[in-house]
Amino acid sequence: MTAVAIRNLSFSYGKQNVLNKVELSLKKGLFYSIIGPNGSGKTTLLKNLQKIIKPDMSCVYLNGEDIRSVSVKDLSRRIATVPQETHMDFDFTVLDMVLMGRAPYLKRFETEGAYDLQLAKNAMEITDTWKLKDKSIRHLSGGELQRAIVSRAMVQDTDVLLLDEPVSHLDMHHQIAILKTVAGFCRSKGVTVLAVLHDINLASEFSDSLILMNQGEIIKIGTPAQVVNEVSMKSLFNMECLIITNPISGKPHVIPATVM
Repeated sequence: MTAVAIRNLSFSYGKQNVLNKVELSLKKGLFYSIIGPNGSGKTTLLKNLQKIIKPDMSCVYLNGEDIRSVSVKDLSRRIATVPQETHMDFDFTVLDMVLMGRAPYLKRFETEGAYDLQLAKNAMEITDTWKLKDKSIRHLSGGELQRAIVSRAMVQDTDVLLLDEPVSHLDMHHQIAILKTVAGFCRSKGVTVLAVLHDINLASEFSDSLILMNQGEIIKIGTPAQVVNEVSMKSLFNMECLIITNPISGKPHVIPATVM
């Protein structure tokens, strides 16, 4: 079943064309990662899916429905986002911030009920943040904060989860922990994930399919084994590399020529 369908998506900032007639179909319950050089249109594509920016021309469908007819509140019940960085102006507790993910389901002035609190507890136990529930978000480490943001996205209870470079500023341990948590949760719930990742090897390990982007266009889509090779890496990043197979996972692993 197709969860997201993008047809003929183009977008420009002024006279600068950023996306050029993008065509993409995402199946329900699969983990997709977009990789490509800086400025290739990866984040702009996510912003179009969130209706943060309006495309020059496109048809974007969620479960067959054109998102142009979907209200902002309803869209928040269908798509959750984990950004690269989150800035909070107020001193919320971790639990308070996670519960913000339930806002699309609440009426004006309505407070969270027992069901919302249970969803938050379940998500925070998965991300190992329940023990931090009463702690100020200003006193969290980078890894702790990002796990809390993932919890907030989980309690939104959406069909689609967008990740915009969610682990680029974290150490290797937290990068793997967060992506492993997201992948496991989403596959168990049938949630479609679309992530922008800079680390090709992390994308290869956790993704069902990779989407290669360059200059606003999708160059290739396929499993890591199908698209991670010397030719595609040379074309995408203009670098020589060696592709080996991870002996543990069986996924392709990129070694840049500078360390060969």
